[in-house]
Amino acid sequence: MSNEQRYAKRRRTDIDLRINDEDDVAETPSGAPKSVNGTHIAEVESASRSSISPPPIRRVTTACRNESKDVPSQEGVVHSQHSAYSSLPDSTIPQSVPTDTVPSPIQLSNVSGLPAASNVDTVGLKDLLGDPLIKECWLFNYLSRKQFDRDVRGIVQVKVVHGSWKKEDLNRLYIEEAVKRYPNVKAVTAYMPEMYGTHHSKMIILIRHDETAQIIILTGNFIPQDWSMTQAVWRSPLLPLQQHHSHHTPDSQSSPIGSGARFKCNILSYLRAYGSSKTGTLVAQLQAYDFTSIRAALVASAPGKQNLRNIDRDRETLFGWPALKHVLAHISPFRREQQQPHIVMQVSSVASVGEKWLSTTFFPALSVEKRLTAATKSPYISLIFPTAGEIHESINGYESGSSVHMRLQSTANQKQLRFLKPMLCHWAGGSPEPSHATGSTATADNTSQVKTGKGDAMRSRAAPHIKSYIRFSSSALNDEETTIDWAMMTSANLSTQAWGGPESASGEVRVCSYEIGVVVWPGLWEKEEKHQSGASNLDKKKVSDERRRASMCPVFGRDELDMGATREEIEEKDRKGVRVALRMPYNLPLTTYTANETPWCATEPYNERDCLGRTWNV
Repeated sequence: MSNEQRYAKRRRTDIDLRINDEDDVAETPSGAPKSVNGTHIAEVESASRSSISPPPIRRVTTACRNESKDVPSQEGVVHSQHSAYSSLPDSTIPQSVPTDTVPSPIQLSNVSGLPAASNVDTVGLKDLLGDPLIKECWLFNYLSRKQFDRDVRGIVQVKVVHGSWKKEDLNRLYIEEAVKRYPNVKAVTAYMPEMYGTHHSKMIILIRHDETAQIIILTGNFIPQDWSMTQAVWRSPLLPLQQHHSHHTPDSQSSPIGSGARFKCNILSYLRAYGSSKTGTLVAQLQAYDFTSIRAALVASAPGKQNLRNIDRDRETLFGWPALKHVLAHISPFRREQQQPHIVMQVSSVASVGEKWLSTTFFPALSVEKRLTAATKSPYISLIFPTAGEIHESINGYESGSSVHMRLQSTANQKQLRFLKPMLCHWAGGSPEPSHATGSTATADNTSQVKTGKGDAMRSRAAPHIKSYIRFSSSALNDEETTIDWAMMTSANLSTQAWGGPESASGEVRVCSYEIGVVVWPGLWEKEEKHQSGASNLDKKKVSDERRRASMCPVFGRDELDMGATREEIEEKDRKGVRVALRMPYNLPLTTYTANETPWCATEPYNERDCLGRTWNV
């Protein structure tokens, strides 16, 4: 079947742009033309689900008590209505146990090539853009296909924010052609002062007819290929207008990290980085909305320089790794005695960053925590990246590898690989690596066996385009009962362009690209548990810390905790307080690379045919 026939079979959409992913080519100038991939693309499908992120605490038998003024209000916010116990038999549903569980604030994408069991609680493009109540949509991304409700397809006002600033750039030409055909679509070219920077952020901002707004942050571009790979999505609740319609934004210093007010300050600062002529109208609109219900910290990047010695970290928005470090410095992780925390980086691109930047800049930023002392154990760090065998066996075979990048050819690349090798872990949870060599003899093993079990994320064949950074309280290599101290979903891969270079002698950090992500951690729900207890300050001191503490637990194959658990099991877990689920994109425990295994490299040829019968030529 030809490419034209494949596209003819697809459902009608308002815009049809086939744009190659700008993602993950950190070493290419932003204006460089990029080719269009005309190979087979899986059709985008979706599973319908209501907005649940960040969700309220679910109480099965206990009514929600009055909240204090310090607790984010849920009034006017639409959340998922399905119960965590809706699919359990009556005999297993606890009748009198106050169960405090929170579904995962981060969801995975629906992948049409996976079985239905792997797509439970997932999100597709139609879930994000198919609501007829959408009035205005800002798309921060490289655009391909948007799926609005057919009745309003030509009515929704669409702003496409992209980074293709050169007039001859193929991506820009595609977008401009679409703009000519659709008068309701306007293109906005982002301010790109850095030659090697990219507009890599992936975000949707919706203004709705019901006088609400929504922020959606994701890891996928709007091209069909991306949605046949593993992606992640974070959705804010529907944000109502402020009661008094005040445009005053609270000072960041008075807004704690993780609060909706702080999130609002930071996202408005990020949008202002584009310039008032680009996003000024959007900033003015968002100022009128109430962000109180959000529980997450925004971590973004914007091109430019910041002097860390002169900036007021509590009053000004930081970008890049300084922003991440500042957020993590306000998180108090739960520590188990004699156990070393484990930070797992999982990305779709590793640029030539060098051992020095990783060791002296980025890893220290990742390792920060509140009340860090000399006796604190440094976290163990791992990096999940697919091997050639895992790309070979993915749904789209080698084509998936066009969005996964790690260069291995140069001397500097090989030096970096030697440094990273002890950290490398499989994406598919353990599969034997093919015998691998550069040039025409490179092969990929099609006999790989994927390990499954209790921690099976059911995403092994959906190659990763997601970018996640998660800190586990203990080793993710061998502890099946580990909990999560914090988790970040972001557009940012492992590059200095995305996160910023090292701090200069004068205290400056230079960031080249636009990136955006969110950090969540259990303490965001722990605070609500304390206020909802209804106890006086004196009584609260008598309540055990263990009961009030919130924890974040990895879940697999769905967004909910305790599905299928017995009453006794749930009752035992509930004694530990609020439990927040985090949907895992990869299997646990992790499986490390063996001595002869190497990462997938898109700039090397592979002559062995993939699962679709194709070879990979460079």
